Amino acid sequence: MYEEFKRIGKVLFGLGIVGSHSGNLSVRSGDRIFITRRGSIVGDLRPSDIIETGIYEDDSGILLASTEIKVHRAIYKKTPGLAIVHAHPPYAIALSMLYDEIYPRNVEGSYFFHKIPVVSVKHGIGSDESAELVSEAMRDYKGVILRGHGTFVHAKLLEDALSLTSVLESACRTEYLLEIAGRPPDSDVKW
Repeated sequence: MYEEFKRIGKVLFGLGIVGSHSGNLSVRSGDRIFITRRGSIVGDLRPSDIIETGIYEDDSGILLASTEIKVHRAIYKKTPGLAIVHAHPPYAIALSMLYDEIYPRNVEGSYFFHKIPVVSVKHGIGSDESAELVSEAMRDYKGVILRGHGTFVHAKLLEDALSLTSVLESACRTEYLLEIAGRPPDSDVKW
C-alpha cells in the first residue's frame, strides 16, 4: 500500500495540483483508514507518513493524521468510496471563488463530471462543518470543490481518485481558458 501512496503522491506533485506539504490521500480497508500524515511531503512520501486509524474512532496515531481526517471519515461513511484524494489544484480553486457549481464543457470533463459542486464553509480546514457539507455533496458526486481550498474526489482505487482529480482540474483549466477567450459559461461552445 505504501508504494501506491508514494506513486500517487509523486504524480499529484508532478502535475502541480498539490504543493510540497499540501493535500492528502487515504484508503479505506474495512473499518480502518490509511491516511497521509499531517505535514507530510506528498511528492516524496515515506512509510512513516502513512497513518492507520479507525473510521469510527480515534486511535493509533490519530494526532499525526492529516488535519482533514474528519472529512475523509465522513466521506467514507456516506459514500461507497474506498480511496480519497484531496488536492489543491489552482484552476479548480480559482473557479470556486467565482461559481457555486461548474459544468465542464470539455468532453472528458463532462463525461466524468456532469456537474462539480462548490461547497462553502465558514470554518475551513478539517472542520466539522467541512466534513458534513463535503461528504453530503459527495453522496451524489464523485468530486467537489471546497471554495478557496481544494478538491475532494472519491473512487474505488487510489489511482482512480488520482485520475478523476486530474480530469476535474483539466476541466477547470479548460473552463478558465474559455472564459479568457470570451466564452463565459452561458455561451454556446461547439465541439
